[in-house]
Amino acid sequence: MEEDCWVSAPEQVAAPVRYEVFDTGVALLTLNRPDRMNGWGGGLASAFFGFMDDAAADPDVRVIVVTGSGRAFCAGADMGDLSSISATTVDAAAGTDVGHLVGERHPHFLMGVRKPVIAAINGACAGMGLTLALACDVRFAADGAKFTTSFARRGLIAEYGISWLLPRVVGTGVATDLLLSGRVFLADEAAGLGVVNKVLAPEELLPHTLAYAGDIAANCAPNSLAVIKQQVYADSMRSVFEASDRAEKLMHESMTRPDFIEGITSFFEKRPPNFPPLEPEKEDAS
Repeated sequence: MEEDCWVSAPEQVAAPVRYEVFDTGVALLTLNRPDRMNGWGGGLASAFFGFMDDAAADPDVRVIVVTGSGRAFCAGADMGDLSSISATTVDAAAGTDVGHLVGERHPHFLMGVRKPVIAAINGACAGMGLTLALACDVRFAADGAKFTTSFARRGLIAEYGISWLLPRVVGTGVATDLLLSGRVFLADEAAGLGVVNKVLAPEELLPHTLAYAGDIAANCAPNSLAVIKQQVYADSMRSVFEASDRAEKLMHESMTRPDFIEGITSFFEKRPPNFPPLEPEKEDAS
């Protein structure tokens, strides 16, 4: 299934985000403004989060993949016509609606989505684009893809959660290097630093990512995925003692769900599991 966000009579305008759902249980969101290097802005952001809501609510979707069209994954915030930059004044810049650029939500929204979100970084990944990628749970990159935080070189600061995300992915020392220098680094170095999980040939990136996502969708219990993902991010704010105690409670709860019986039964019967859909979200009293 593929949907368009914007339609303009009499001609159809290219959607800023393409949305597809495959019969493997994987949804694919493609940032689709290649002429703007998939620059992050209000129109693209609202379409992206709208489709993300669709994927999160669809019981047929178990894993979500995010990628870009053209030469970029997302080259940062779309600041408009760069040819007019020389005419920009301090007063004019101060009047910029940053909230409009970002959209109604921040990238860390992805961490709260109860399904795995995987980034297939096909090209340039800079600024807000890097923040978006870091908010995904797993990241694969095409060989030769360029990365940069860029903020310090534009007179800006570490935006929208990247100062929290990056140190937790790569450690404080590497994070301060990348944030303070704003230097460009390529996919191979990104893998060595831990920014991405694996580097692949450009033509292999999306097939590999979709196959990886499809394997999770076919063989992992949606309810287990939702709880594990919540544990990973919430436990980073707890002590190891609190995290361990809470895990004991969550483990007991998991053993009361049909997912556990199906997981054990399918293992002994040597067949693919048939896990039930994701349960509705419950309020966490802890």
